[in-house]
Amino acid sequence: MKALLSTATGGPETLVVGELPRPTAGAGQIVIDVKACAVNFPDVLIIEDKYQFKPERPFAPGGEVAGLVAEVGEGVTDFKVGDRVIAGCGNGGMAEAIAVSVHNAYHLPEGHDFAEGASLLMTYGTSIHALVDRGHIKEGDTLLVLGASGGVGIAAVELGKAFGARVVAGVSSEEKGEIARAAGADEVVVYGRQPFDKDQSKALADKFKAAVGPNGANVIYDAVGGDYAEPALRSIAWEGRYLVVGFPAGIPRLPLNLTLLKSCDVAGVFWGAFTMREPARNRANIARLFALWEQGRIKPRVTESFALADGGKAIAKLGDRSAVGKLVITI
Repeated sequence: MKALLSTATGGPETLVVGELPRPTAGAGQIVIDVKACAVNFPDVLIIEDKYQFKPERPFAPGGEVAGLVAEVGEGVTDFKVGDRVIAGCGNGGMAEAIAVSVHNAYHLPEGHDFAEGASLLMTYGTSIHALVDRGHIKEGDTLLVLGASGGVGIAAVELGKAFGARVVAGVSSEEKGEIARAAGADEVVVYGRQPFDKDQSKALADKFKAAVGPNGANVIYDAVGGDYAEPALRSIAWEGRYLVVGFPAGIPRLPLNLTLLKSCDVAGVFWGAFTMREPARNRANIARLFALWEQGRIKPRVTESFALADGGKAIAKLGDRSAVGKLVITI
């Protein structure tokens, strides 16, 4: 079968379309004929050997897919051949077929296409875990979202509104600000490109403080990192929760005296490990997402589709932070 393969450590330009053996379904598994595979930031990292998991080469990137069940393994009762499904797979999704555990698979509801279905699990799964399990968000909170026009950022904005929070979106352009507003953001802060000197960092902190209000942000969702982290932390509320989600702008160094002054928490968010360590809690979160999806309160925003051979271009676009919404590979 055809797959977009990483055969050597490197950037998106190293990916090539090649052949892999077609998988078969083991016990507790299904094989999915892949119709769509979403692109996520771990795809940028995994081909450069910078992600937490390092699969053996050659491998295909792609951590979430949608498609049709082609084969069911021993002991599988919840799925049958021909079912429309979505699934998390970690990697391997940018291929014509993939075998996944049924614990990571879900029926795709009618009325939702494969591209939209492939775009739900990782971004919204990460964001609901971040906001609910790590951020303990509640109605009336103020939520500051950095990188609010990307996949996880839009998910955080939508979920923040669904949970009754006032949402301030941090973005890098007015165009991206409109995306965040369309997702429900109450206010938008447009920031420049790093690096920031001391005065620029203070100016951004002042912008965040003005936007979140005098009491500060109860929850900060940081999917950007870099020089944006410290100004955001300076806008946190007393006993606020700072969520460490990702580092496309680089790994920041936070002055820990700020956490003492605000008596705040800094909480890491590693959804992939959570799904393996707490599968029952994860499925409960996903069930909650499905309910919100059916109510129209969340909706994955697929902004661009790519052919399998152009998957490297999609990963590059995500890596240089020019993407808005979700990018999807269609097969």
